[in-house]
This record gives sequence, C-alpha cells and structure tokens, in this order.
Amino acid sequence: MRFRKINRKAIFIILLIALITILFLCQFYYKSLFSVKMVMGGKFYYQTFANEEYKIKNEKIDVEKYFRTSNQPVLNDKNLNAVMSNNYDKEFSEIKLPDILFKKPEYSIINYFSLLREAANPQKGKFAGCGTLGQAKLPYPVAYNFLSTDYQEKLSYDQYLKTFENILHINLLKLKEVPMYNENSNILRYFVEIETIEGSEKDVAYFAYYYGFIDLLKEENKYLISNSEFYGENYLCAPYHGWSYDAEANVKIRYGGWCSLIKEMYPTEIDDFVKKVYFKGTDGNDYLIVFYQLTNDTDIEIAQYIKSEGQDWKLTNLNPEKCLEKNE
Repeated sequence: MRFRKINRKAIFIILLIALITILFLCQFYYKSLFSVKMVMGGKFYYQTFANEEYKIKNEKIDVEKYFRTSNQPVLNDKNLNAVMSNNYDKEFSEIKLPDILFKKPEYSIINYFSLLREAANPQKGKFAGCGTLGQAKLPYPVAYNFLSTDYQEKLSYDQYLKTFENILHINLLKLKEVPMYNENSNILRYFVEIETIEGSEKDVAYFAYYYGFIDLLKEENKYLISNSEFYGENYLCAPYHGWSYDAEANVKIRYGGWCSLIKEMYPTEIDDFVKKVYFKGTDGNDYLIVFYQLTNDTDIEIAQYIKSEGQDWKLTNLNPEKCLEKNE
C-alpha cells in the first residue's frame, strides 16, 4: 500500500509539472504569435548587420551617400580633426581654441556645425545605426566653447548636452545673414536650415529638418553664439492645407486681402533659396517682402522693406495680423 501511495504521489507531481510546462509553452507561443510588433499593417523586424566592422582596402567608399537624402551639398564640411585631437577627452573648461575658427561670423557657424556634424548623443529607448556613431559625444565639449560667456551662464554644459539627445548626425544646408530691426544692436543674426538623423523606438533612423536663427556677438575678437532658436519643419502640412507656405499667395492674402495694401503685384525674383516678392502699395510706396525657401519648398518670411519715390529701400515692420483683427 505504501509503495502504491508513493507512486501515485510521484505521478501526480510529474503530471502537474508537465501541465505547467505545457501552459507556459502555450503562453509563450501565444505571445510570439499575437504580440509581434506591427507597423503599417504588417509584422515589423529589425534590420540586421554584420557584427564585425571592417574596411575594404584600396577601395574608396563615398560614405556621404549614406547620410544624405538628396544631392544638396552641405556647408559644414570643414576638416577639424586636428582641433578634436588637440582637445581629446578634455573638459570644456580646459579647451582653448584658435582664434581663426571665429574670425568671421560665417566661420563661427560653419566651424561649429562642422564639429557637431558627426557628434551623436543617443537617447535611451531610441535606436539607429549599429555600434558607435561617428565621434559620439567627443565634439560636444569643443562645440560648447563656441557659445558666448553669457550664453554659457544661461545654459550649463549638462543642459547643452541634453539638448542634443537623439541627434545623431547634423548637416548644415543653408546659411544667410538676416537684417536686424534694432540698428543699435551689436548682434548679428543668421538664418540656418539643418538636416538631422534621429533614432526611434523601432530602431529606424529618421531624417528631420529644422530651420532657425543664430545670433552672434563679438567677444574678444571672436564671433561667439549668443542665442539660437530652431523650428521643426512639417512635411505634411504645406502640400495638403492652406496658402501661407507659398510666398506669392502669402503676400496677396496677408498684405492685400487683410490690409488692402496692394495696388499692383510686380514679378517675383528668385535667387537660390531667396525669394523676393514686390508690389506697389495703395499708399503710393513700393514694398518688398523677402522669403527664404526651405528644403520642402515652404517659404518663410524674413524681412519687409518699403521705398518711397526717389528713396532707397528701408527696413520696415508691418503686422498684417493687426489688419485682420480690425476687420473682425
């Protein structure tokens, strides 16, 4: 009787373990079958690469094609490897940069973005690439020295570094000085457009575009960045909605429809990405509205000018939105 009881108990335990194992396997299979990550109505898989990094000898490889979505040339193509080598693994406060990097305002901006071009600050949970990206975080302490003293006081290095989270590559596409309405200001302002590569939760890299303005201040014979601001570019708004993204339509509606200021439109002038829209005003003056065209063909208003008969063009500050408020 005792032998039979032991056998029954052992059999019960074995059956219980088998049942639990079967339930576990069923649950695992169910999750595998029905919990696959989906995208666009299909199963999603991560792209795989060879684990080993290698170089092909005696063969020139155009790596630029992997970073670009178009043939538009980049401006931040200066080779600053020597600058990086001289300041390798230094704290930002220990870095001393040659004055030649800051000799002209355009130099400062192009050199700044040339340093940041292959900098990468991956964000936890978002992925792109395989292994180390470019020069990783090494360029950031060097680039931080392009900021003015006041700007550094407002934006600590740690804060500065955090603003680059998930920015894994930067291409400077456009650069042009814009007028300042305050004639007494010692600030120089530049329009920029940049293209970035950013990671995602799906391990897919995205191209993102920003335009913005960078202010420069001369400090000890160096042109340093005293402020910067960026606007994200929306690629699905202009083609589906509205009129404000086209310079000519923008001027006709805002200055003509809202303010009744247009008597006659003149031919538009286009020079590279600069678009100049002219019109004769109902007040007898000539007007010029300057736009810069972005990579997605959206036109951004930059400046306004007025010219009376026999006079030169003068910067003006019109606000068509006030006309709209009066009409409501």
